[in-house]
Amino acid sequence: MPIKVLVAKPGLDGHDRGAKIVARALRDAGMEVVYTGLHQTPEMIVNAAIQEDVDVVGVSILSGAHMTVFPKIMDLLHEREVDDIVVVAGGVIQENDVPKLRALGVREVFNAEASTQDLIEGIERIVAAHGRDAARRAAQA
Repeated sequence: MPIKVLVAKPGLDGHDRGAKIVARALRDAGMEVVYTGLHQTPEMIVNAAIQEDVDVVGVSILSGAHMTVFPKIMDLLHEREVDDIVVVAGGVIQENDVPKLRALGVREVFNAEASTQDLIEGIERIVAAHGRDAARRAAQA
């Protein structure tokens, strides 16, 4: 079964060209991709992730609101008891905020210089190590 990724654009950030390029690259790599479109709230992103039964939520953010958006997304996933959905970040994120995002549970932060191949390989690696199948194996052990 292919990896299923939700690509989301939160808030008032109206620049989605990069998110569309990422969605196309992931699809071309054999992943199933759901793109939420612009102006999504954290609640809308989490609801879509659950409804679509995704393995990964990829949030593309250029607005600088990442330290507001990601804590809410992570809290909502935890409240809905879907901690096995992997969350990754992409876009313009200050280097000093990366450890803070990781501490929240964001598995990887891909900066604006990351190539699409970096994203593909990163998502495959993260899902193998931390995705739903890994969670199920750990629960059975």
